[in-house]
Amino acid sequence: MRAPSPASPPDLARTAPDPEAPERMSRVDTAWLRMDSDVNLMMIVGVWLLTPALTLAALRERIADKLLKYPRFRHKAVADAMGASWVPDAGFDIARHVVATKLPRRRGESQRQALQRLCGELASTPLDPARPLWQFALIEHYEGGSAVIARVHHCIGDGIALISVMLSITDGGADPPRRQGAPAADGDMDALFKPLGDLTAKAIGLYGAGLARSIEMLASPQQPLLGGLAMARTGAKVAGDIAALALMSDDSPTLLKGRPSGRKAVAWSEPMPLDDVKAVGKGLGCTVNDVLLACVAGAIGGYLRERGDDPAGKEIRAMVPVNLRPPERAWQLGNHFGLAPLVLPIGIANPVARLAAVRLRMAALKDSYQPVLAFAILSVTGLFIKPVQDLVLGLFAKKTTAVMTNVPGPAQALKLCGATLRQSMFWVPASGDVGMGVSILSYGGGVQFGLVTDAALCPEPQAVIDRFAPEFDKLLYLALMLPWGGSAAGPAGALGRE
Repeated sequence: MRAPSPASPPDLARTAPDPEAPERMSRVDTAWLRMDSDVNLMMIVGVWLLTPALTLAALRERIADKLLKYPRFRHKAVADAMGASWVPDAGFDIARHVVATKLPRRRGESQRQALQRLCGELASTPLDPARPLWQFALIEHYEGGSAVIARVHHCIGDGIALISVMLSITDGGADPPRRQGAPAADGDMDALFKPLGDLTAKAIGLYGAGLARSIEMLASPQQPLLGGLAMARTGAKVAGDIAALALMSDDSPTLLKGRPSGRKAVAWSEPMPLDDVKAVGKGLGCTVNDVLLACVAGAIGGYLRERGDDPAGKEIRAMVPVNLRPPERAWQLGNHFGLAPLVLPIGIANPVARLAAVRLRMAALKDSYQPVLAFAILSVTGLFIKPVQDLVLGLFAKKTTAVMTNVPGPAQALKLCGATLRQSMFWVPASGDVGMGVSILSYGGGVQFGLVTDAALCPEPQAVIDRFAPEFDKLLYLALMLPWGGSAAGPAGALGRE
């Protein structure tokens, strides 16, 4: 009789999921898949500006070599009565997903204006539901180089996951780990999480407080829902946050609220030095996020005031995505984020007083479990039929004017197929009747703003974007004018006196 062989390490090929087998979609991802409407498509749209020019053949080869190592990019989303599944696309063809496109220019249009118009048109155009829900469009000749417009449906992954994936296709980018739970190999992942602030730090900390299992159970299509929800109830604090989410007042009426048309317009700013933003935040005793959000509130308020919609005494609410996964899981696709309701004081004209108000509102959110509960709500809606899901998510739309996200990218400029990625921007989708998405992205030592709006509510988003830099300059000048003595009377104490 032959002796048993010694134990050997598990065969990863046998223990890992079969990339060619259908996979049940998580509840949260199902909710995002079914959230498309005739006025809002759940696509994350991004643009990369590269120098020198890139060829279509080189881009296809790189994406086939790197992106397709994530099996989900070969899978199509197939809905059924119980939810949805990821099913391999037997007819997958890279030529359908990486395409060349022209950049037609109207009379008097610059290349930048033409590219913005094309991005808006693509943000309004559905992806083919019979194929994997993503596409890259290459404009081979743009401003002496090339431009790439990427569209990825939100059901594939959230912003943190997709930033990780996009880093993987750049020169020297790491492949995804071969087994579940393996740490991310990309050195840029640590930098991605450090600037996100206390909101994300608290959310990640919940993993150590016993809520990690709840979040995983809520996301998993195999787990019974009631068990996950029971674990997420952490006493009076959570009960109070549930009530707060349900009882939030509707947003102040402004020109930015109303029935969207479905036609999108996009704009983005030139980068401002991130070190300058950090210096202003340090001088005024607040965070980088506080400074940036105060600029957003000031720019929106100024835009409305210029168009005869006086924002005095008004506030609007922005739903801010909050990451709920630790850094070592950044590479995993899917959606693992909550939504925190942030009130923007657009009616405060004084820039320092506005910054103080933003800081107070951010501080209140940092002690909240609302992002986890919003994740739970999205999980629950993934079980509902679409009309019921639309009704539940419509409640969020009534209480908010914008979706806003702040995603930090690598501090050093990247390369793609030898071309330098000189500028990057993306736009977040909005659900229901929300007509505005604000994006803040740091990259290569700069920070910039992006805006996607519904053309019926805000036909010229560039008019808002152009106000961000002047709003920051006001804070910069005020910080330089205040006394620097390190006491409560100095810049750090200025916000407390407003």
